[in-house]
Amino acid sequence: MQSQHAAKRPAPPSSDGPLVDVGQAEAALVEHYPRLVRLAYLMLPPEQGGRSRRVLTAHALVQRALPRGRTAAPAIPAQPRQSADGRAAHAARTGRRPDRAAQAARPARADDEDGGPGYALVRLQVVRTALRACPSRRRGARRRRAGLSALPPLPPLLPQVWGLRLFPRSGGAEELALEQRLSALSGPARAAWVLRGPERLSDDDVRAVLTDAGAADAAGALREADRVPAEYRLLGSPAFDPCSLQARPTDLVRRRRRLKAALAAGAALVVCGALFGLPDDGWGPDGAAAPPYALNRAAQAALDPGKLTRVSPAVWKSSARTDFSVWPARGDLAGDAGLLRRALAVWARPGERVRVSTTPGTPSGGPAGPPQLLYAGTVDNARVVILHDGLRITRYAEPLDGAEGAALDFARVDGADRAGASALVLGRSDGNVRYLTAPWVRSAGARDLREPGADTADLSLTDGVTSPLAGPVPKPGSCTSWNVLELTDDTGTRLVTDLGELVPAVLTSGRPGAAGKAGEGAGAEALRTWSPFACSLASMRSAGVRSVNAWAFAEQPLPDASGSAAWVCTRAETWQGGGTRVLAQFHTPGAPVGAVAARAEDVPQCGEREPRVLAGVLWKSGAGAWYLLAAGSRGTTSVTATGGVEGTAQGNLLTLEAGQGAQADLEGTLENGDPVTGLR
Repeated sequence: MQSQHAAKRPAPPSSDGPLVDVGQAEAALVEHYPRLVRLAYLMLPPEQGGRSRRVLTAHALVQRALPRGRTAAPAIPAQPRQSADGRAAHAARTGRRPDRAAQAARPARADDEDGGPGYALVRLQVVRTALRACPSRRRGARRRRAGLSALPPLPPLLPQVWGLRLFPRSGGAEELALEQRLSALSGPARAAWVLRGPERLSDDDVRAVLTDAGAADAAGALREADRVPAEYRLLGSPAFDPCSLQARPTDLVRRRRRLKAALAAGAALVVCGALFGLPDDGWGPDGAAAPPYALNRAAQAALDPGKLTRVSPAVWKSSARTDFSVWPARGDLAGDAGLLRRALAVWARPGERVRVSTTPGTPSGGPAGPPQLLYAGTVDNARVVILHDGLRITRYAEPLDGAEGAALDFARVDGADRAGASALVLGRSDGNVRYLTAPWVRSAGARDLREPGADTADLSLTDGVTSPLAGPVPKPGSCTSWNVLELTDDTGTRLVTDLGELVPAVLTSGRPGAAGKAGEGAGAEALRTWSPFACSLASMRSAGVRSVNAWAFAEQPLPDASGSAAWVCTRAETWQGGGTRVLAQFHTPGAPVGAVAARAEDVPQCGEREPRVLAGVLWKSGAGAWYLLAAGSRGTTSVTATGGVEGTAQGNLLTLEAGQGAQADLEGTLENGDPVTGLR
């Protein structure tokens, strides 16, 4: 990095607090530097200048926050200790209980320590300069009425990085949704949201900070900030960490040509001018792609739309393979060479205006050779291109109105079978989802997994594209429905569900090793098994899930003549192999949904390699008595509890009287004498 000092520093804050010298302020800035940079990054407008410019501006604002000499710190504490009422209010905003809200807001000790007056002074200066960097909505409206474009932010005086573009890592669907909500707020409202959350200031202190920083309407900023949910846990994601960055090169070819003679530099200027020229529709030859940095035959072949692989519509009928490699090229824009060129160029080198997302374990680099075209067409308000390179599905989308920016999504699909390659998500709009189905799919329908007895609603298929289907988005605190896509082909009927990624997850039911056959996920028994546990699928969003199996491994009579409870184990397999998620769930008569009794990741239980499971739960009867209930899968000959509750039962079921809050360890014995431990 190369740094240069600013010609002018903003005026120091005016306050009645203690005096802080430069040494104290510098110590607070260095100790809490990541915290201050994140504060500035979240306050800056996301929609201007790109993520790389936003990162550099955030670092510049923090590095320029040191006072010139001894300065009075603001009277607002750096991080006040909250009273019981304050903790309750914070918990109400975050949605956590008071005792956990404080823990969730404290990711590490260094970020949690009170920086004292020095930190309060530096923080106020960061807020003040960040608000000045936010464009005024009134001024922007006047310019738009006058027919002028909004002024871009000035480049930061320091720091500057030559030869590299730096930007945070891409987040998931939740992080993207939060950033979109924050972008809709004004600068003071974003500042209020951040000061309430990571900084944990009370509303009175937030008003004081905003007023000292020059905000005209601090109370209005607080009211506006209330429109964004208090999802502060997402700020721990790399997507909001401007100190953990990815690096990409700038225009290497142009930099090399600058070192050549004046004649070669003039020729390079002509080439760059041609590259940056825009056609009438607002898109350049490469759309939103960054300038080229690798000019070789293999790279150029991968970017040539004329060399895309196009499969005949009849190949899947005679091929031994039933995966994405036999999908034909479809869509009304499959012959649009300009659109295909932009999609390939953005895939190879996404620019600053491109929003990139990947499923876990999926590389995001360019294609090694010409990929296969699966779809190119108009979907709602975007032009969409779907490509396949044997390992990944890549979705490129650009707005129809010619606005700047594009989206690029990657999903790993190696080893896909007929079920896993049955559908892709084309686009999401207004809470609805459109799918592109496999050529062997004959019909599609919508089904509510929470209503196993309800009929399937037919969906139309146009060139493999379904009509819009309401996505499975349960309301916070309740889950009354979970919509899934039902697909029928020559081998039977199966269910898939949208979990926020390009490839929907296949839903199956039955004992591991026997589940996954066509029809097993959509039969009457499978639907009844899934109904109480459908909403647990929400915990598996954006995790690269390939399939989820529900296995009803036991049924247990309840004490006090309360009926029988069902034990179901759900296991989510991922495309990358690792990261599997296992949930042991417990459902009692009359309960709307099942309860999670145990969960684990990367364990063999409940899977094909180890089709066995043992789990327990503390249950309160209608008479007010507490019991420890435990159940093992078929083949469990005894179950033993030790610790807070002790006892042994023959067979795969255990029922013991227990006290409220009791904890116990479970261990079972299988028919062959092998031990099995309780799932945690």
